[in-house]
Amino acid sequence: MNILTFRTQEELNKAGAGIITGLLQTNPRAVLGLATGSTPIGIYRELVESHRQGLVSFAKATAFNLDEYVGLEPGHPASYYTFMQEHLLGLVDIPPQQCHIPSGISPDLQAECTRYDSLLEQYGQIDLQLLGLGHNGHIGFNEPDATLEGGTHLVELKESTRSANARFFDKPEQVPTHALTMGVGTILKAKMILLVVRGADKAEIVQRALQGPITTDCPASLLQTHPHVVVLLDSEAGGLLK
Repeated sequence: MNILTFRTQEELNKAGAGIITGLLQTNPRAVLGLATGSTPIGIYRELVESHRQGLVSFAKATAFNLDEYVGLEPGHPASYYTFMQEHLLGLVDIPPQQCHIPSGISPDLQAECTRYDSLLEQYGQIDLQLLGLGHNGHIGFNEPDATLEGGTHLVELKESTRSANARFFDKPEQVPTHALTMGVGTILKAKMILLVVRGADKAEIVQRALQGPITTDCPASLLQTHPHVVVLLDSEAGGLLK
């Protein structure tokens, strides 16, 4: 693991965007695994600005999103489809047919999981998987459990996860109870993983994930088994690392 700590959010955002930009400059057809939530917004902002300046193109790239809420239409303001359109995909030159997000409104959610896994398999490997880190150690929506799913699957969200995401909804009770998420097995198949974590409230789980025992009780700890992980932290998130 290559763990980098930054004094400012601007430095962190530029570093994260720089890694993705560098990949696309050397491999324009790169397959990107993308994350949602507040963590990657600054990185996406930098990528959009680099594209605006003509420094990077997404025209030949392919994007796969980690997850989507069950029951939200793509146009719902809190859906991850909307999030990605507003923060990255709708602001760069990537063709819509090269952007893939699980459908949380499919009438057959299991069939949708199978479809998404088949699509991922067609591309072989994700070149770079961007990840945030949940307070309970989840990556994607892979919640702590006795066992973890390898492929895309339906997951019931922990109350702690729903509470953390309530800020994106008008009322806490509007947060969906379930989501479709890429599995840990798929995440670990990526050639490179870029884990980004911010804030003192994440310091304890960062230490558990990066330096604690490898256990399904902390899904992010499985990243310790991956050969190429780059971790970007602000000073607060990295405060407990030894």
